[in-house]
Amino acid sequence: MQSDSDRGRVVGVPEASVSLSTSSVYPEPTAAGFELATRLGYDGVEVMVGIDATSQDLDAVRDLREFHGIPVVSVHAPCLLITQRVWGLEPWGKLVKSAEMAHELDADVVVVHPPFRWQREYGRAFVEGIADLEEETGMTFAVENMYPWRTARREFQAYVPGWNPVEFGYEHVTLDVSHTATAGADPVEMAEQLGDRLAHVHMTDGLGSAKDEHLVPGRGTQPCAELLELLAERNFGGHVVVEINTRRCNDREERETDLAEALAFTRLNLVAPARGGEAR
Repeated sequence: MQSDSDRGRVVGVPEASVSLSTSSVYPEPTAAGFELATRLGYDGVEVMVGIDATSQDLDAVRDLREFHGIPVVSVHAPCLLITQRVWGLEPWGKLVKSAEMAHELDADVVVVHPPFRWQREYGRAFVEGIADLEEETGMTFAVENMYPWRTARREFQAYVPGWNPVEFGYEHVTLDVSHTATAGADPVEMAEQLGDRLAHVHMTDGLGSAKDEHLVPGRGTQPCAELLELLAERNFGGHVVVEINTRRCNDREERETDLAEALAFTRLNLVAPARGGEAR
């Protein structure tokens, strides 16, 4: 039963949007991401530029945005191992093209991973190069936290200058909760350390295994609710993007259920007690 004090309590809801990454519907195509985001009530879409040809085609993505009447809030540059040949082999060129797509779609963030260790020339100037790109393009490049690669016998540092963006001078950062699970890091602590540099969040979950799991938030061991409450307390104005793995779903109905649960969890917990406020 609700107490008298609870009845008078109000909550603060931040300005942050809750959007859906098109990677969350894989192996369904980019178009399905727009369809499901709209039907389930997400605020927007993050386009993962990947092996699906539609995701690489500005006109096709613009048509999906207009058809479904849902904004594109961010573009995820093609930084994965499986997208090494998407938009050519030159990594800086991929980032420039991602910024161009974001501008044309009225998005305000490009999500980018740090270079792989074997991308020596790219990695050598990465921190300074990202700062230069932000100045040249006027676009926010939010560098994502990653994780060490682990086997049963050893740990391998796969990213340069490193997997933890807290340690480097990026102006803007994306915090991915599945990646903190794999790294054995605390996402709430990371968010506190980043302060105003935290520009973008990938809301998901993990159990802390060596595999990057991208579970529905609430199904892993990460303090997802606590992180969302912290964002609300700060009145976070960036984008919270649901990025989960649904490839093991048996059918569209099961995938839709997972996406709906992720949205409900995120919205339910993205609130904070209003300081000194009472309902009127």
